[in-house]
Amino acid sequence: MNRAWSGLPVLGVAALAFVAANAVYTVGEVEQMIITQFGKPVGAPVTTAGLKLKLPFVQVVNPIDKRVLEWNGNPSDMPTKDKLYISVDLYARWRIVEPLQYFLRLRDERSAQSRLDDILGSETRNAVAKHELIEIIRTTKDRVPLRDGVLNDVERELDVGVLVPIKKGRKLVEEEIFSAAADKVGVFGIELLDIRFKRINYNESVRPKIYDRMISERRQIAERFLAEGKGEAARIRGNRVRDLDKIQSEAYRKVEEIRGVADARASEIYAAAYNRSPAAARFYEFTRTMQAYGDLIDDETTLVLSTDSDIFRYLKGLDDALGASNGSADR
Repeated sequence: MNRAWSGLPVLGVAALAFVAANAVYTVGEVEQMIITQFGKPVGAPVTTAGLKLKLPFVQVVNPIDKRVLEWNGNPSDMPTKDKLYISVDLYARWRIVEPLQYFLRLRDERSAQSRLDDILGSETRNAVAKHELIEIIRTTKDRVPLRDGVLNDVERELDVGVLVPIKKGRKLVEEEIFSAAADKVGVFGIELLDIRFKRINYNESVRPKIYDRMISERRQIAERFLAEGKGEAARIRGNRVRDLDKIQSEAYRKVEEIRGVADARASEIYAAAYNRSPAAARFYEFTRTMQAYGDLIDDETTLVLSTDSDIFRYLKGLDDALGASNGSADR
């Protein structure tokens, strides 16, 4: 009996230790606590770090994160104002500033993430639908495209590399989404800190059409370059033919001038040679007539000459000389 009663103090101490352990809880630097009793919050939220007390077994501690939390939305397809379907990927940063309101409305982070999906996704869809694609992609109004060199006439005519003017830009569109969503998430005790576009891409269904349009544009530029190249080649060939004709005509004129000078000089030399004596003149006349015979007479030529022709004179003398030669031979 005494042995049984001797174990009671030990049991009492253990029971007190168990009760004390259940009545004490710790609040970390990065968390805040909501105390609930029978499922309902009691008292103000505990936001200071340290060792705290509660009613054992009756009250339950519900930790709530105090740090900046992240939200990463799933990429979703949505149309722009100019009827282009794009895939938009967002991210946001938020934190819990009213833990009691947060606990009453959402209870845990999983529910908060789900509600953020609904609100931020809806506001993003509304903002994208109100703006053209260029407004969502471009950041500033005065950005200049980076290019290797200066635009040529063809690219300038087709507006290649020229940025379409914008009114707002991506930054202001993000601010519109932030302003519209911040008020709606505020009722849940959440403060929205920032929201940004992570990635914007064409929808898979319209991407081939965009690529085809880009290819068509570059092909059009290539055809313009090819046409200009052919025109330039034709101009060069025309200039070449013109210059060649000019060179040939000038060369022909020079040849004729030289030939004329040479003929005149030859005539002077012949005249000086054959005019030295009457015999030389007759010899010149004879040689020129013989040269004319070679130019006028061949195997298929028939001459009809009068008896007083200068050419016939030498032929007639040739017949007489041949006749006299034959008579002497007969004798």
